[in-house]
Amino acid sequence: MKKELMEILVCPVCKGELELSVEEEDEKEVVSGSLYCRKCQMGYPITGTIPNLLPPERSD
Repeated sequence: MKKELMEILVCPVCKGELELSVEEEDEKEVVSGSLYCRKCQMGYPITGTIPNLLPPERSD
């Protein structure tokens, strides 16, 4: 994931601001890590440079 995406990415659940936590990066992008929304306390993994921003399944 390119760090520039942080300017436009928002939480898919509440549209809140996401915080980036980097575990591994190369010279171009974040390879692994996570995105976290403090507003709704949801976390989203970054694996193989791809952020998984699918909201969790609801258990209604």
